[in-house]
Amino acid sequence: MMMDTLHTLIVETLPFALPLFIMAIGGIYSERSGVTNLAVEGLQGFGAFMGAFAAVLVVKKFMFFAPDSQMPMYIALLFAFLGGMLFATIHSVLCVKFKANQVISGVVINILATALTGFLTSQLNESIFGAASSQFKLIPSARFSVPLLSQIPILGAFFTNVYPFEVIIIVVALSAWYVLYKTPFGMHLRACGDNPHAVDAAGVDVGRVRFLAVMLSGGLSGLGGICFAYSLSVQFSPSIYMGYGYLAIAALIFGNWQILPTLGSCLIFGFARAAGYNLPLIYDMPVAFKDLFMILPYVVTLLLLVFFSKSNRAPRALGEIYDKGKR
Repeated sequence: MMMDTLHTLIVETLPFALPLFIMAIGGIYSERSGVTNLAVEGLQGFGAFMGAFAAVLVVKKFMFFAPDSQMPMYIALLFAFLGGMLFATIHSVLCVKFKANQVISGVVINILATALTGFLTSQLNESIFGAASSQFKLIPSARFSVPLLSQIPILGAFFTNVYPFEVIIIVVALSAWYVLYKTPFGMHLRACGDNPHAVDAAGVDVGRVRFLAVMLSGGLSGLGGICFAYSLSVQFSPSIYMGYGYLAIAALIFGNWQILPTLGSCLIFGFARAAGYNLPLIYDMPVAFKDLFMILPYVVTLLLLVFFSKSNRAPRALGEIYDKGKR
């Protein structure tokens, strides 16, 4: 019984932890460049909105694919990435070009995204699809198990009932790691968060690097958002994203703004959520206990904050508005 429970929890950990991880990587890109990004919550929501709308459009309006085709999901992933980048330009322009307060900009973008996606979803459903709905219904994503590997005790759970987007996220995360740590652009980005004046003295445009970093942050956040839509509810609704962007920010802080430690944080959060959702069902607990268990990821966040926050070292120029004339 214990082994079966552990197997179930591991299987349900990854569909939550990996989208959270790719969003956290987006936050790392922005904050390692020196731009505080509390807008991850809004960026994931708007990116997911664009992806879900594109997926529904090609199926219901243009009828390019069969009702059970998986291609709309891949289209949704692409448009979610592009939509997140598009929405992130607001944060980039405000913080990099106009030197606005980065915290206030992030909070405003979160509020704007929630209101805008809710309004647009209702209006587009009514005007294009002729349905009075505040949700986009998506085609469920197929899941697969890796032969042989899925039969390994305990570890095989990581290869069981895998969503295709989990593989895509792993590939994107590896690419993001390589770009951040092994390319000149990644070196410039990290330097912009620690010593932007040195970067400027080397002839690199600090504003341009930060602008691109924030846009990439938006793209990765949007990608994570649409993956949540497929794994959590098979629909887009602004209400399903409440708090996940902030969990991603917490994960990158506990990961000390490093990609691999951040993965560990996301796995802890994912396991806590899987335990909170599945344990009451497995042990047939009352509904009240299910509601109580669902706060586990946030309790874990508070505990990590208490025990590990003192050892964190943020980028030295994080949140500082870059002034080329200041030394």
